Parts: sequence; structure tokens; C-alpha cells
Amino acid sequence: MVEDMNQVEFNVLEVGKRVTGIVTKVEEKQVLVEVQGSKLDGIIPISELSSLHIEKATDAIEEGSEVEAQVIKIEDELLVLSKRAVDAEKAWEDLEQKLETGEIFEAEVKEIVKGGLVVDIGVRGFIPASLVETYFVENFEEYKGKTLTVKVKELDKEKNRVILSHRDVIEEQLLNEKETAINSLEAGQVLEGKVQRLTDFGAFVDVGGVDGLVHISQLAHTRVEKPSDVVAEGQQVKVKVLSVDKENGRVSLSIKDTLDGPWTNISSEFQRGDVLDGTVKRLVSFGAFVEVAPGVEGLVHISHIANKHISTPHEVLKEGEKVKVKVLDVNESEKRMSLSIRDLEEKQEEDYSNYEPIEEVKGFQLGDMIGDQLKKLK
Repeated sequence: MVEDMNQVEFNVLEVGKRVTGIVTKVEEKQVLVEVQGSKLDGIIPISELSSLHIEKATDAIEEGSEVEAQVIKIEDELLVLSKRAVDAEKAWEDLEQKLETGEIFEAEVKEIVKGGLVVDIGVRGFIPASLVETYFVENFEEYKGKTLTVKVKELDKEKNRVILSHRDVIEEQLLNEKETAINSLEAGQVLEGKVQRLTDFGAFVDVGGVDGLVHISQLAHTRVEKPSDVVAEGQQVKVKVLSVDKENGRVSLSIKDTLDGPWTNISSEFQRGDVLDGTVKRLVSFGAFVEVAPGVEGLVHISHIANKHISTPHEVLKEGEKVKVKVLDVNESEKRMSLSIRDLEEKQEEDYSNYEPIEEVKGFQLGDMIGDQLKKLK
């Protein structure tokens, strides 16, 4: 009778069947399991505990824990089981669904290998070095035992290939943060930001997760040759939002608009009658624009360039020339300043030092000359 019952047991618990049991003992290279609904004991070799290589069974399972396993062999009074096979089957179904939905999930880093990180998610998952962070990581040792949020990047069941990405999760988070940040921005806002990077045409400043562009023309009130002349990467700056393109994710910023302009309080600095040093910046038909302070130019009207008559400013001045000017008038609100070069020049009086009078011809009379002419006509 007992023989018949054992025969039924063997027929029910055939190879490939799944069973559930309680771990009764954990040895170094194997685990003993009390299989539920069976009089036979089960054994899980260390090689069938996990998809990863483990040195001791105690690293993978604890005594008293419940385990689901697959029968891989039936021996006398003993079932050889595989936890790894059940975990893998479940994992592949789960991973295929996660790949389809783009689900984000957690995975603990179990190993550091050449080229990346290895995780145990029921099957061996690999995170290539290039997919760990959005930046270059030189040493991955600190990642061991760390739990990372990941997405399935690539699956190939036949090759047992599972590629995961932590970088994709970060990039998605940054994108969501950027969208939220952009939606909160409005033209006219003044914000604190951090200079992220410099280019030939300006500086990109991070304002709450969004990189906005400060064009080179918006860096300062004076002409800027290159952005590095006025700002540096990592520098904290105050910026004003000029415009927000939410559709394309672009933000235009200005540092210049947060700074006092060169004309601010200029009337208290320069007053009528002051004599200043300046540089000729531009020559036009009606005069010359002279810079007397960074970003402050005044007009020397053509009538105030010289004490003599000139047709064009080019006759006596050239761009880049250093000159002294006198302040005639300052209008701070209209950002205008009238200057004069002529008032600082001494008036040129007519020079008669080389004048020579016409020599009088001795014995010469006008009447004599006329008389002589009349005689010739007779």
C-alpha cells in the first residue's frame, strides 16, 4: 500500500512541476526544503539558488523562509529543486511587460564587473557603464549593494540578455523637472541662477532645472568680446527672464537687465563744465561720439569739433583717437550728453607774421603809366 502511495507521489511530482516549501536548513553549498503537500524532502543546490554566482548558500536565502522552486530531478526519497528556474521564468514575463510599458523599478547592484554593474532581478541583469549615470563614472566600487532605479533597455531571452538603464530614469526625471520648471517661468521674472557652460555666443544659466541662454549681448551694458570675460562656469548670477518658449523648451535670459546701467546717476558724476578724457568711438556726418566712461558716449557736434570750419569730422578726428572734451550738457533720463572739443582749444587768430607788403617801385607813378599807354595809342 505504501509503495502505491509513493508511486502516486512520484507521478504527481514530475520533473518541471513547481512546488512550494519552507527552508529547514541552510548549508554552505545547498539548502534543505520541506515541500508542502509532499512526504519527500527537497534539496536546492547552491548553483540553483540564484542567477548570479554565489559563494555560500547563506548569501542567498535564510532558514525559515518560504521558497517556490521547480522540480529538476527526482531521486530516491529526495526532490532536486531549482529556485533559479522559477525566478527566471517569472522574471522574463515581468521584464517583457516592463519593457513594453517603460516601467521604472528598483534593482540592487550585486556585482561590479568590467564594463558595468550586475543586478539580480530573477535573472542576471546588466547595466553598462554608459547607462549608469548621465556623466562619466571612473570608479563603480561604491555602487555595490546600492539600489538603483532602472528601466529595461533591451531583452533577448534566447541569449539570456537583459540590459537595464539607470541613466534613462534620470534623464526622464530631468525632463519632467524641466517641463515643470518651464511652466513656472514668466517673462519679467528676476531669478538666481548658476552658470552651467559658456559658448562663443553666450552663457547657459540653470534656473531651477532649466538651462536658459544669456546671449552675449545680454551679459553686460558694455561690449563683450567673449563671455568668459564677464562670467565663469559655476558662478551664481542674477538673471531676468526675457522670454519663454514652452513648446520648444527655450528660455532667454538677461544679466544686463539686472545691473545698474552705465547712465545710472550719471548726472551726479558728470556735470556741465567738467573736462574729461574720452575715446572717439564713431564718426558720423553731424559729429563724433566720444566714450567718456564704460558704456557712456556723448556727442561732439560738428560745430564743436574745431575752431575752424570743417566739412566732415573725418578731417580732424579718427575712430579710436584719445581726446579731451568739455561737458556742455547731461540728460540722464534720455541718456544724452553734449560735449565740446572746440571749447578746449585756443582760438586761432589770423597769423600775419609772414606778411610781406608789396614793394613800392621807385619813381613809379600811376599817372606816368597811364600817360605812357596814351602815347602808344596816338
